[in-house]
Amino acid sequence: MGLFILIFLIIAIDQISKWYIKTNMELGQSIPIIDNVFHLTYSVNPGAAFGILAHRTTFFIIMTIGLLLVILYLFYKLNDNYKLVKFALALQFGGAVGNLIDRIRTGYVVDFFDFRVWPIFNVADVAIVMGVSILVYFILFSYKETDDLF
Repeated sequence: MGLFILIFLIIAIDQISKWYIKTNMELGQSIPIIDNVFHLTYSVNPGAAFGILAHRTTFFIIMTIGLLLVILYLFYKLNDNYKLVKFALALQFGGAVGNLIDRIRTGYVVDFFDFRVWPIFNVADVAIVMGVSILVYFILFSYKETDDLF
């Protein structure tokens, strides 16, 4: 039950933050929070990370739905002892749904966290990257071939 709340919170925070940015900022507007370090910058991304494959909305929608189905399958098949992996999958699921909602509604994803030395990103992206990082950690440092994952 807790992981479903986590998924809901990620989606809600992601969508509310994007709505706030779209409602209160002009596209391209940048507000320095820490000058030359961190800004809130209203940007749209019609592609994947770094704008790759821009304007391939249908492709991204289909791929995201497919990945969500894989995550759901893994989530339900995974042995209950692997709570960290389930947590990581929940982060990825919530983030993917957050960006999927944008793609379906507008054809692009709203981004706004701007660290000036990295592409601009959003709450959903943070959740996805955190989930992937946890899975990488698990695979590198915790997983053993003898583990009974399913």
